[in-house]
Amino acid sequence: MHDPRMKKRIVVTGLGVVSSIGIGHEEFWKNLLAGKSGVSNIECFDSSKHRTHNGGEIKSFDPEKYVGFRRSRLMGRTSQMALVAAKLAVEDADLNIKNSDKTRIGVSLGAATGEAQVIEGIDKVWVTQGEDKVDTKLIRQYSFDNIPSNIANAFRLQGPVRIFTTACAAGNYAIGYGYDMLQTGRADKMMVGGSDDFSYVSFTGFNQLGAVAPEKCQPFDKNRKGMMVGEGAGIMILELLEDALKRKAKIYAEILGYGLSCDAYHMTNPRSEGLAQCILNAMSEADISIENVDYICAHGTGTKLNDAAESAALHKVFGEKIKEIPVSSIKSMLAHTMGAASAIEAIACCLTVKNNIIPPTINYETADPGCDIDCVPNEAREKKVNIVLNNAFAFGANNSCLVIKKF
Repeated sequence: MHDPRMKKRIVVTGLGVVSSIGIGHEEFWKNLLAGKSGVSNIECFDSSKHRTHNGGEIKSFDPEKYVGFRRSRLMGRTSQMALVAAKLAVEDADLNIKNSDKTRIGVSLGAATGEAQVIEGIDKVWVTQGEDKVDTKLIRQYSFDNIPSNIANAFRLQGPVRIFTTACAAGNYAIGYGYDMLQTGRADKMMVGGSDDFSYVSFTGFNQLGAVAPEKCQPFDKNRKGMMVGEGAGIMILELLEDALKRKAKIYAEILGYGLSCDAYHMTNPRSEGLAQCILNAMSEADISIENVDYICAHGTGTKLNDAAESAALHKVFGEKIKEIPVSSIKSMLAHTMGAASAIEAIACCLTVKNNIIPPTINYETADPGCDIDCVPNEAREKKVNIVLNNAFAFGANNSCLVIKKF
């Protein structure tokens, strides 16, 4: 834990989003507050042999428009989305990288499946045509570490570069690492977040588990039928407060800290005690109490077990106080963007504290006594929001919670 007396102040000065409800944080935020669903019929592969056919696929993404033809064609889709989100974040932060010390700027990203469409393409050619027919360009695109490295190469950055593969909590892990790099003086600015493309393997796997809803994602609803697979990227620019003030940057929010835990319990089933410990760890790191929390951006996948465990964990941590704290899930709109999920959700948290408006949980119809929380059903809510928690819980019992504060 960082000594609160010695902590540096870390702020968010740039936001970049690529999502099924908008590219760029302005369009994303407008559609988020409107309760727009990004779930549609899958087009990137044939789902006719699956139980379900919908997901949070991005239909209007053209990387060449943002980063050029030559650069974009050298990358897989996950890297393309990450680089576009990074470019949008740099522009939003009004950050002049060309005249900056590039050895002091790093990249920290999370991904759950990495360049999934690349490896799936390799496998398809290998099986149907033989290994000698596999394009070596695809093999060079595949490696997980390519994703942050592609961003570093595009901007010629020479600071720390890291990829986290802690499944659906990876975005929060990457933001936490970037926060630590600034706290320890190993970097002055960090591009942090996550990215994952729409994966046939993930879609098939979750279908086989019976965890995918057929039509819509309904977090915390009594009749919820599962999660939805999605894709996207979210990148934030983190920097020291003194540097942000010196260059007169706009500041969205301040990062107070984060908490991690591992249940060491089950590969896929969450345990409320482990989730609760993670939230407590985050609050201790950020030096806040339950009275300070104004909003919780839930992991909220829409599965029976996950939503029940998260609700139970919140009751363990907050007791009766939880009835006064709004808790919403934007996965109801975006679907589950895997390693990008908590990164995109962190951006939503920054915009929430900046604008004092809480995004809704859409598709909510019937209250569940086992999820006795205020899930901000169906409509955005205006509320003074000072401090938010961003929850992200993953397979393998990798739990994370990020604390974000109004600046």
